[in-house]
Amino acid sequence: APPLGLPDQFLPFSVSSLSNGDDRKFSLGGCSSYDTDSVASRSSGVFSGYDTLDTPPSYDFYSNTEIFGRAKKSRPSLFQLHSNPQDDPSPPPLYEESSVDKQSPDEDEPTEPPPEPARFGWAQGVMIRCMLNIWGVILYLRLPWITAQAGIGLTWIIILVSSSITGITGLSTSAIATNGKVKGGGTYFLISRSLGPELGGSIGLIFAFANAVAVALMQVGDMEKDVSMVDKLNDIRIIGVITVTCLLAISMAGMEWESKAQVLFFFVIMVSFASYIVGTIIPATPEKQAKGFFSYRADIFAENFVPGWRGLEGSFFGMFSIFFPSATGILAGANISGDLKDPNVAIPRGTMLAIFWTTISYLIISATIGSCVLRDASGYINDTVSSLSGECLGVGCNYGWNFTECMTNKTCPFGLSNYYQSMSLVSAFAPLISAGIFGATLSSALACLVSAPKVFQCLCKDKLYPGIGFFGKGYGKNNEPLRSYLLAYIIAICFILIAELNTIAPIISNFFLCSYALINFSCFHASITNSPGWRPTFRFYSKWLSLLGAVVSVIIMFLLTWWAALIAIGIVIFLLGYVLYKKPDVNWGSSMQASSYNMALSQCVGLNQVEDHIKNYRPQCLVLSGPPCMRPSLVDFISTFTKNHSLMICANVITGGPSPGSVDSAKISTHLKWLDKRRIKSFYHTVVADDLHVGVQMLLQSTGLGRMKPNVLVMGFKKNWRKAQPNNIENYIGILHDAFDLQYGACVLRMKEGLDISRTMQAHGMEYFKTNFLKIFYSLCELMATSQPTTVFQTRQGKKTIDVYWLSDDGGLTLLLPYLLTRKKRWGRCKVRVFVGGEAQKVEDQKQELKALISRFRLGFQDVQVLPDINGKPQSEQFEDLIAPYRVSSVQKDGQEADETTKDFSWMVSDEEMETFRAKSLRQIRLNEVIQDYSRDAALIIVTMPVGRRGACPSSLYMAWLEIVSRDLRPPVLLVRGNQENVLTMYCQ
Repeated sequence: APPLGLPDQFLPFSVSSLSNGDDRKFSLGGCSSYDTDSVASRSSGVFSGYDTLDTPPSYDFYSNTEIFGRAKKSRPSLFQLHSNPQDDPSPPPLYEESSVDKQSPDEDEPTEPPPEPARFGWAQGVMIRCMLNIWGVILYLRLPWITAQAGIGLTWIIILVSSSITGITGLSTSAIATNGKVKGGGTYFLISRSLGPELGGSIGLIFAFANAVAVALMQVGDMEKDVSMVDKLNDIRIIGVITVTCLLAISMAGMEWESKAQVLFFFVIMVSFASYIVGTIIPATPEKQAKGFFSYRADIFAENFVPGWRGLEGSFFGMFSIFFPSATGILAGANISGDLKDPNVAIPRGTMLAIFWTTISYLIISATIGSCVLRDASGYINDTVSSLSGECLGVGCNYGWNFTECMTNKTCPFGLSNYYQSMSLVSAFAPLISAGIFGATLSSALACLVSAPKVFQCLCKDKLYPGIGFFGKGYGKNNEPLRSYLLAYIIAICFILIAELNTIAPIISNFFLCSYALINFSCFHASITNSPGWRPTFRFYSKWLSLLGAVVSVIIMFLLTWWAALIAIGIVIFLLGYVLYKKPDVNWGSSMQASSYNMALSQCVGLNQVEDHIKNYRPQCLVLSGPPCMRPSLVDFISTFTKNHSLMICANVITGGPSPGSVDSAKISTHLKWLDKRRIKSFYHTVVADDLHVGVQMLLQSTGLGRMKPNVLVMGFKKNWRKAQPNNIENYIGILHDAFDLQYGACVLRMKEGLDISRTMQAHGMEYFKTNFLKIFYSLCELMATSQPTTVFQTRQGKKTIDVYWLSDDGGLTLLLPYLLTRKKRWGRCKVRVFVGGEAQKVEDQKQELKALISRFRLGFQDVQVLPDINGKPQSEQFEDLIAPYRVSSVQKDGQEADETTKDFSWMVSDEEMETFRAKSLRQIRLNEVIQDYSRDAALIIVTMPVGRRGACPSSLYMAWLEIVSRDLRPPVLLVRGNQENVLTMYCQ
């Protein structure tokens, strides 16, 4: 029974009626095949009492991926829900019949599910990885020295400020990572999908390179220990090559092995920390006391709490620039986003916890070592107070040690200020600190060796840069980028063999800081645009903190090394410019797109407060181009004077009622691609209407936004009007009448060879094109996008003339258009000649008068000619033959009266109308003869368009005037009529 008691005729069509009694399936565009018989079976109990194709919400409708072994559900289209198949039983044009049987599996389709790749949680995948990448040689070898220089108090400030900056970046990363499903690509993926391919591509490339070079830089830290085999330089090369080769083997073995190695390194570092903490508690031996270690002492803490600056780097910003790189590395977890079980949870939780625990560790080590070790110590067991006489300086005197001599001479080899390996001195078992240094450097190098290929693989797949696609191929269940691994390994080996990395190290640091700055800016920009698509589930962020983080990151770049900052920014700008120039065909819904919309909307609304003024008048053209690729000459000509100066809208009318076929024909993407490829700055607008006249009426009244609205209608001349049906002529002239009624100016362009290139194709025997236009239309436009047709308006016109026949004052549009043309390079060398009608007795006076008027308009037109014979009798009168088929006498039947015939058929011309408009008709014939004499070799002819009164002048007669004026002319002819309001002014206000 019908639900709610509805009668049968109010029910939607049944499933059986939609399938037309057979088992056909239809595919919807790019979606999977849609079996109408299975739609109802997929409906849940929510709609079980209804005869409908409606389905409840489903994950499959919004997902881009499929689950193995289960067919992906498809949402029914609006056409299926809304249309009545009894009215149109055939599938709509945008459907394609599919003969594939769902029940029969594809022979090539795998029967076994693909192996499940290794996925990591927030602890092992992000937190441990980030902590290992943050900890490094600076923790073991530089933090005690920084504590001696800045004191415990300022060192804590340096640590907290650094952690605040990385914390803000972590918050921004968390927000971006939770705004939708995150795939592989890490930092590059986050930035590119937020800010777009331009900034994302440049950062992705330098970030991958920086990680590869960082693998080499990490090995330098190992060389600062007392290990010597050959010499310092070759030690770096030998140990570096061996370690990086081992790391490559671990990486290429798979993410599971790499993760196990990271856990091992984490355990080693934890043991070294435990050894250090235990060492601070154990009472110091005399040997350690001679080197400045006395366990926890309040007076040592008090002395080391205040700064003790030494050397050229002895300043707050000097110590900050040295320490800050040790707080970075927070993106190591995000860089393997494709290998995480749930990146939306793992990245925020793991990153923020890693920042918290590493900050705590830095603070503890700074405070403990500053409470146990003196700044200066000699290391000599005999430097006691009892064995040395004289004055005793320093806190060591309180504990029976006299280091005065080396302190005075500044030759103390031990102490926080002199001995980088003070943590080994304090540790309960010194080799464990060495193991910790190895673990920290190897884990950081391994993280960078994994991050670089993962980021680079995603960049390669996006194809933003040429020649890198080879490295994007993945292997195995984890889609490992083995080729990218080898590339990163080669880069690292090359820089290790160079061995002198002090110069490039600041640039690499600045590359990382560029990434932090852009991540923060991405979060800020996405928030400030208020895009509905910005809905991160991580709420603990602030757009203003993100902006602060971006600004501070840039400032730190210059504080570290100003010249390296300039180089890094220059490289980013170069890569940015390349992607902007190439314009990759990607659309990721970036915040830049949202920002562009916001700015455009704000500017358009702001125009409402700007009053119109003649000085700011611009011809804003509504071009009836149809599909732009079909009339390239018309589009090229209008674009010549509107590009970068005024509005241009290419319009197309799809005839027929609303249907999926007409909606599909109205899609603008193909046409916009064609316009963009041709470098034409124009909008494209399509309407669906019953006929052309109604469609243009809709365009004239609704096209535009606020004051961004067209004021000039541009159309091509109807060249085949004599072969067309009379109602087509009526519609064509009716369009001009509608434009004048709505206060539009009007332009009609005529070219000898015509404007519609589809007719040229038909003339060469392509009748299939005529009968199957909609089917092959898109493929034709896409073909033209690659091989653009050349028109006369794309070439330089040279020293020709633009002849303007300003026969009637229309407000100045007839003069303004040639002026705008001459401002372009292609028309810049053309000379404008202005022709006006006049009387033979007053030729000179009228010429001077018109020259004076034009000079006041500041148009620069010097050549003015008066035509006294413009109103003379034409040499030949062929007008009767042209209008004969539309005379009443030629179509009257059964003695029907002429006035009754013209009333029924307004396009017919009666004898009375012929006589009434004879003088105007002869004027058009004479004008054509004059143009033939004067403008045979012109580059362009612009003529004031005659106006016929609506209801008084038959459409066929008006059409004949336009034909007579412009026929048999080799140059392009533009018929122009303004809306009789001034568009030129001689005043400055």
